[in-house]
Amino acid sequence: MKNLKRNIAIVCGGDSSEHAVSMRSAQGLYSFFDKERYNVYIVDVKGQDWHVAFDDGDIAEIDRNDFSFIGQDGEVVVFDYAYITIHGTPGENGVMQGYFDLIHLPYSTSGVLVEAMTFDKYVLNNYLRGFGVNVADSILLRRDEAYDETEVEARLGMPVFVKPSADGSSFGVSKVKCADQLAPALRVAFMESDEVMIESFIEGTEISVGCYKTKEKSVVFPATEVVTSNEFFDYDAKYNGQVQEITPARLSPETTRKVAEETSRIYDILHCNGIIRIDYIISKNADGSDRINMLEINTTPGMTETSFIPQQVRAAGLDIKDVLSDIVENQFD
Repeated sequence: MKNLKRNIAIVCGGDSSEHAVSMRSAQGLYSFFDKERYNVYIVDVKGQDWHVAFDDGDIAEIDRNDFSFIGQDGEVVVFDYAYITIHGTPGENGVMQGYFDLIHLPYSTSGVLVEAMTFDKYVLNNYLRGFGVNVADSILLRRDEAYDETEVEARLGMPVFVKPSADGSSFGVSKVKCADQLAPALRVAFMESDEVMIESFIEGTEISVGCYKTKEKSVVFPATEVVTSNEFFDYDAKYNGQVQEITPARLSPETTRKVAEETSRIYDILHCNGIIRIDYIISKNADGSDRINMLEINTTPGMTETSFIPQQVRAAGLDIKDVLSDIVENQFD
């Protein structure tokens, strides 16, 4: 009898500093997918090396003409769907999406334009500001462009965050408390990206909220509150356990509702697809009410057992296996 299961590629790896993190997300996704419904393969993409890794250590090269490969039984395996979990280039900036569009392979993320926009923090913030989304004030610097530390401080105040503008990771991010620290922070950030954003600091509670939509449903997960003794939610806080993650976040019912509404609204503004995660800072207005400030959007959020999204799925009383099936089948219904 012919195998009627869909063939799913978990596309991972990539060319950024977060290659290893992406591989961990791929293993998490592999464990989450419904194997009775899907044939699931992990596809490692790094530079020109694209291959499927089998359990026994063998590998099969991907034919980039159609993203197929020769299975261990000698048969050609053609994928029905690509679940992209590359953190950084080429999976989070629209490049891989453009390739899949060309070969007409459905995939889990948003399209080329949205991926390119969400990958560039400065572009995204200024685009969403036009829709009334609260974002921090920021300045963009390009490599070798002159800047005046006094002018930066006069406009943005201190402290500020210095971030690679077009990068999907936490590498190269610094919190700068005085103007004298700007130059070394910029050197670190320019190691990751040709454009760097200097962003004003917002005091408040950091939260992260996942969301996905299909033709039938709109799901906003319970928010996760991020509490760290580090200066900010940096790489060590994210991946080396130097953080306390509280799901659901300790927000008032009204703020919880408003965060969910804003997350759903931003998803629709951008015409997103699949699971996204939006990070916010909840600060205080002059009257003491909560102000929701968007920090950034992650269109390929981490998917290890302990990542935010699986935590939030559990807190919502849902099964991650069903959520992934929802997302895949939405392309075929």
